[in-house]
Amino acid sequence: MTARISRRAFLKGSVTIAGAMAASAPVARAAKAIGKDKKEHIATLIDISKCIGCEECVYACQKANQAKYPNPEKPFPKMYPKRVPIEDWSEKKDVTDRLTPYNWLYIQNATAIVNNEEIELTIPRRCMHCDNPPCVKLCPWGAAQQEDNGLSKINSDICLGGSKCKNVCPWDIPQRQTGTGLYLDLLPSFAGNGVMYKCDRCYNRLEKGKVPACIEACSENVQIIGKKSDILKKAHTLAKKINGYIYGEYENGGTNTIYVSPVPFDKLNNSIKKGKGKPHLGKAKDSMALGNNIAKAMLIAPIAGIAAIAGKFYRASKENK
Repeated sequence: MTARISRRAFLKGSVTIAGAMAASAPVARAAKAIGKDKKEHIATLIDISKCIGCEECVYACQKANQAKYPNPEKPFPKMYPKRVPIEDWSEKKDVTDRLTPYNWLYIQNATAIVNNEEIELTIPRRCMHCDNPPCVKLCPWGAAQQEDNGLSKINSDICLGGSKCKNVCPWDIPQRQTGTGLYLDLLPSFAGNGVMYKCDRCYNRLEKGKVPACIEACSENVQIIGKKSDILKKAHTLAKKINGYIYGEYENGGTNTIYVSPVPFDKLNNSIKKGKGKPHLGKAKDSMALGNNIAKAMLIAPIAGIAAIAGKFYRASKENK
């Protein structure tokens, strides 16, 4: 019979040996370093063994990104065809147990058996920020963009809410809010149906030499951020030290979010609740290595570029009236 122990009790054992090493660089110094280097992708190392599920990162994310959240107009236009769903989270802004347009980070819960003991693990989940993001490469309107530092974001000013980004994301990360965005000015009953939202890694804070809000708020040093090459070295050192496992290095061709766990990720994936707004932790093939997606991206790129410019021009002209 297995014994059940808390995550904190488990951490008193071998899992915490590498704790100080994983958080070796002070956040202020790390922020300055990543703010200057635009030649290499920046990445985040998330040490699952350290997370206590307090949700301070969740609330910090919401506070920091409040100005980016949608303020939809009601009543919503009737969509044609009628099968196009209305997705309204404006009355459910307090939901924190999944991803929504108003909640870009949440804590996933898992249990696992380690050394005949059942442990509890909590996992911060958000956009994985892929190296070669299908949400960016396959967005027909150029609303999804990838920064030089590798982080992806959605421009809410020109997004039409068609959810292509969500459909091609291996984790179904982006979430839609109806009744906001450019589609209301263009073809409100036919075009899009809102705007897609997801973690943008606090790009505006990074530009000022600050770390993302979730990292700054965490008292347990669960996350560290830096050059991807450095982050991968730290991840492998940590995984070796705790006899652990890595997720995100190769998934979907590689991501800028690297998880390290004391438990195999297939076991975590079997334990977590999955579904709408609740991404999996399973295998994810490199979607942009597929021939049809490469061809689509090549065809979409010039059209998306023109569409993005047109959208920005239209938005600017409207604001100047």
